Amino acid sequence: MESIPTVAVDGAQLVYHRIGGGRPLLVLNGFGATSADWDPSFIDRLASSNELILLNNRGIGGQPFDIAKLADDAAHVIETLGIERACVMGWSMGGFIAQAFALNYANHVDKLVLLSTDPGGIEADLASPDVWSKLIDISGTPNEQARRLLFLLFPNDVAESFYQQFGDMVAAARAQLPVELLNRQSAAMDAWHRNGVASQLQEIRVPVLIATGTEDIVIPPSNGLKLVNAIPGAWLAQFPHGGHAFVAQYPRALVDLINSFLAVE
Repeated sequence: MESIPTVAVDGAQLVYHRIGGGRPLLVLNGFGATSADWDPSFIDRLASSNELILLNNRGIGGQPFDIAKLADDAAHVIETLGIERACVMGWSMGGFIAQAFALNYANHVDKLVLLSTDPGGIEADLASPDVWSKLIDISGTPNEQARRLLFLLFPNDVAESFYQQFGDMVAAARAQLPVELLNRQSAAMDAWHRNGVASQLQEIRVPVLIATGTEDIVIPPSNGLKLVNAIPGAWLAQFPHGGHAFVAQYPRALVDLINSFLAVE
């Protein structure tokens, strides 16, 4: 059995995977997700032109953490792997971490890709209380949880087909997640929506691509406009009829966009 590569940080063992070849691209995932939860066609296509460092956020045990702490973890992994500068891509909560990373470790970042995310603080437009409570709801069987989750991540007319295709995989992943970890990540996101980095975004000096689905109910797409207005020279792409996980609806178009953005000198 092959050993899983890890980096030790502050008593936590951070799991990462390196795949592909080309410029290094640090990939940060969202709430309750691991590097195994990315859409496979998206990751395979992205890895054909970039060396991906897929990082799992820290697990349970140790001290409670906030978004800045998760950014510290990501920086430590990059340094340990001997990578001086990388492009950084974050989806959802991973986008929160990517923004904190870009502000706190500017000398490690070449470019930033922010998917389905928000600037935090009182500036951010939040999901409805109903959507948020469903997102953190861990009642029911793993399959019931998976179904609830997929209907949050995708518009209704596509959620059913994603459930048929990936429901069992999502259920299996959900069954592995400790409740304590979800609670800690949820607390970190709540703190982000109290403070966040909205007031510092104009300090980001690297090129930034922001992409969102127009029908995202988890992090409303209006946040993309807030980000692009706050970050000098940022690009914004909006994917029609895209849900929070629009990455899986538009894997080919999104990778082509990301690669174009990363290739621009």
